Amino acid sequence: MTTERDFVPALRWLWAYDLVTAADTREHAWRGALLRQVDPQPSDIIADIGCGTGTFLAMLGRTAKSAKLLGIDPDERILRRARRKLDAARIAATLERGYLRDVGALLAGAGVNKIALSLVLHHLSVREKREGLASIYSAVSPGGELHIADFGLQRTKVMLGLFRMVQLLDGRENTQPNADGILPSLMEEAGFEQVQETAVIPTLSGSISLYKAVRPRTEGACRNIVDPTQALLWIDL
Repeated sequence: MTTERDFVPALRWLWAYDLVTAADTREHAWRGALLRQVDPQPSDIIADIGCGTGTFLAMLGRTAKSAKLLGIDPDERILRRARRKLDAARIAATLERGYLRDVGALLAGAGVNKIALSLVLHHLSVREKREGLASIYSAVSPGGELHIADFGLQRTKVMLGLFRMVQLLDGRENTQPNADGILPSLMEEAGFEQVQETAVIPTLSGSISLYKAVRPRTEGACRNIVDPTQALLWIDL
C-alpha cells in the first residue's frame, strides 16, 4: 500500500473544512439526497470512501444504527477529526487510512454491499479515476451498490461558469472530464451495470450529480444500462 502524500489535502485550516464545504456545495442538499439514495438498512455493511471528517458516516449511523460502517481516507489529520466527531455522536465506525486505489485490498473479505464516494473523483486524473473505480468494483460484493456524489456534467453556462472556481483550485486537467460527463462511462468500463445519473444539484461551485450503479451478481452477465435520456431529479437553489 502506498504511503506517500499524493492526495489533495483538506484545507490548511482544518477547523474551517466543514464550514466551507457546507457553504460552497449546498452540502445539506446533496448529502441528504445521497443518504436517501443509499437507503441504509440495519443489515448493511457500508463503506464511505474519502470519508473526510465523517459527516456522511454520522448520517448513515443515525439512520441505520445497526449497520456496519467503514470509512477510508488518505489524510491522517482528517481521520482524527472524523474519529472525534463520530465518538461524540456515539456512532461506531471503523476508520482506515488509504487511497482510492487501495480500497479493494482494504475491504477484501469485508462483505461490503454498499459503497459511497463523495467529491473525490474530480480531483483525480482519468487514469486514477479508472483505477479507483476498478478497485471499488473489486471491493463491493456481487449485487452490491455504488453511490457517487461529485461534480458531473455541467449542463448550463451558469453552472459551468461557477465550476471554474473548482478548476482554479483543483486544476482543469483532472476536473474537466467530470464537467464533460465522463463518470457514467467510466463506471461502465469498470464493470458496473444499471449505471444512472439520478439527480443534479446546482451549487455555488457548479452542479453536483448523484450516480448509482450495481455490480452484477454474475460476471459476464448481459449489462442492463439505464436509458440516459430518462428524467433527472433537479434540486433547485
